[in-house]
Amino acid sequence: MSNSYGKLFTITSFGESHGSCIGVVIDGCPAGLPVGVQDIQQEVDKRRPASSISTSRAEEDKVEIVSGILNGYTTGAPVTMLIWNKDVDSTGYEKIRYLLRPGHADYTAFVKYGGSNDFRGGGRFSGRVTATFVMAGAVAKKLLELIGIEVLAYTVEVGGVQAQPRQFDEIRKNIERNPLKCADPKAAKEMLRIVEEAKEQGDSIGGIIEGTAVNLPVGLGEPVFDSLEGELAKALYAIPAVKGVEFGSGFSAARKKGSENNDPFTIRDGKIITTTNNAGGILGGISNGMPLVVRVAVKPTPSIAAKQKTVNISTMKNASLEIKGRHDACIVPRAVPVVEAMIAVTLCDFAIRAGVVPEVIDRT
Repeated sequence: MSNSYGKLFTITSFGESHGSCIGVVIDGCPAGLPVGVQDIQQEVDKRRPASSISTSRAEEDKVEIVSGILNGYTTGAPVTMLIWNKDVDSTGYEKIRYLLRPGHADYTAFVKYGGSNDFRGGGRFSGRVTATFVMAGAVAKKLLELIGIEVLAYTVEVGGVQAQPRQFDEIRKNIERNPLKCADPKAAKEMLRIVEEAKEQGDSIGGIIEGTAVNLPVGLGEPVFDSLEGELAKALYAIPAVKGVEFGSGFSAARKKGSENNDPFTIRDGKIITTTNNAGGILGGISNGMPLVVRVAVKPTPSIAAKQKTVNISTMKNASLEIKGRHDACIVPRAVPVVEAMIAVTLCDFAIRAGVVPEVIDRT
């Protein structure tokens, strides 16, 4: 397995859904960063179930800092954080161990690891593991704050219901005011209705999350193979439910003329900017100083109550499956802080590589 990401700000995630704990090690975090367990906990709490559309698995998700932080400051040593798994019930997974769950990694993991993979709750392939990404993202966001970069993610579509665009300040204000983490209250209400309807039918629903980062300096990115959008896409695809990533105008650029998709340059207050942002803040794999804009497509939660056709991998016979357990009718809102975290981790790594973030933070 490959469980590490980043070149200078490197995160290594560990643990499984029904194992004793999940956690993350951050190597390369500058010394002197003011950060405490409350900063990490605040971000992790955003990922917890918050409504009837979410799983009933009631994990406390209490963050423990094991190393790398002393008296409220990073020491320069690896930062190790973990969360103990407490509300674990593997009995349901024992019963369906050899029934391949459609939409899950059961089959590929079984073949890849010769049947030795942890099958309980999806094991290493569970969305539970994304809590480790959020812990790392919390530290990354604190580092980015030092250079004025702010990262936000929010739901823009669920079940075909699209949110109306909002200004950055309004997004920041609205996203925690509804369970969908949507900046458009009217759309959020309709999204919730559709998700609850799917849940009543024993089904699930997907959506789209948009992430943005403002105040980026020009020059983040290392073309050609470590381009900014390439590394961001890699990080975002590590989130289990993500099946599509686009930047700026994305796929709609294929239906435009160059005159429509190009972003004209101008000078404002002595600074070079573009009058539009179809590039999503990236040109040639390098940040251009405009807001970063990325969208990710999140698939419907594959664990659904409705009966599905499958195969029993032990008997090699066709079978049917009804998944009973604690699952999200819509994983989108819980993925929002994860998207935000992976954007922050990626930007932090590039900022350190560019020398924008110092190796030691001045505490004076």
